[in-house]
Amino acid sequence: MARKLPDGAEASAPRENFRAVTVMAGKLMRSQGSTDARARTGRLTAPRGIRATIAPMTVLTELARHSQRRLGSALRARVAGEDATERARAIWGKEGERWFTPEDPVWRVHADAAMFPGGVAALLLQSLHPLAMAGVAGHSGYKGDPWGRLQRTSHFLATTTFGTVEDAEAAIARVRGIHERVRGHDPRGRPYRASDPRLLGWVHVAEAHSFLTAYQRYAVTPLSDAEADTYVAQSALVATRLGATDLPTTVAELGAALTAFRPELEATAEARAAARFLLLDPPLPWPARPGYGLIASGGLALLPGWARRALRLPAGGPATTLAGGAGHLGTRAVRWAMDGVAQERQLAAGS
Repeated sequence: MARKLPDGAEASAPRENFRAVTVMAGKLMRSQGSTDARARTGRLTAPRGIRATIAPMTVLTELARHSQRRLGSALRARVAGEDATERARAIWGKEGERWFTPEDPVWRVHADAAMFPGGVAALLLQSLHPLAMAGVAGHSGYKGDPWGRLQRTSHFLATTTFGTVEDAEAAIARVRGIHERVRGHDPRGRPYRASDPRLLGWVHVAEAHSFLTAYQRYAVTPLSDAEADTYVAQSALVATRLGATDLPTTVAELGAALTAFRPELEATAEARAAARFLLLDPPLPWPARPGYGLIASGGLALLPGWARRALRLPAGGPATTLAGGAGHLGTRAVRWAMDGVAQERQLAAGS
């Protein structure tokens, strides 16, 4: 049943530049040389444009907050695009009925920073279906325009989870139209089409399993067992409208569905190439790669052992434990950064 978006609802989405932080720090440090008599009491006179007096500890606080806002804006721009503010206003600020509310498990899961490692895990898991992977390799341009594909996917997910019913249904209709045109043959000559209900079911099962597993592992407050079942049921709503059939509605059914797909799965050369691209050669400048590595490691740790073995990735032991720890650290960093733009998201929502 559709519901109205309550006041104060918000969500998220990423690029990186600390130059403004450095400039601000320089201004604050130079101001120490021109302080007035308040300097003797431990207070600094800030440069023009900044508050009149800032205690020494406040200097560090202001720097941290500015850094947080800059990093949050960078992350959001990377994931949602340069027009992230306008998109947020359209999704969060538009009045109208919605399928979900902030109290719903699907809203809480899809709005959390755990979606970052969860998204990596979903892509790795989805690549194990040879027909789905053939479609991605042949039509998505994931190597030529990876950020564009990520931004389109994140916009669809945000619109169908947080947006109005009208906008969600329009987004689903657009994707269904695209799916009708995506068809071909895998390297072994087997035909595929993106509108195949079975393939759509696999994509959904891999996503739901990865997103839920990420949230339960990396979120501040995991879902209860009952809430996790509700998440599975709610996440099936959009997949059903996209054309998938016979979808799971509980955690137990989700696990059984994943197991039922295993005879159809295989790690093709295309799947392993995609894994290398995601984990070892992402389209990022070198300074940004350590941070991404934490998120990617967290995604790796979420995969079932059989999936890691198929992709020739570390399948257990200390390496997987370390990857999980990296995922916790990376998710906390993303959560902290996105908190820096929370007020802007609230304004976009009209609160």
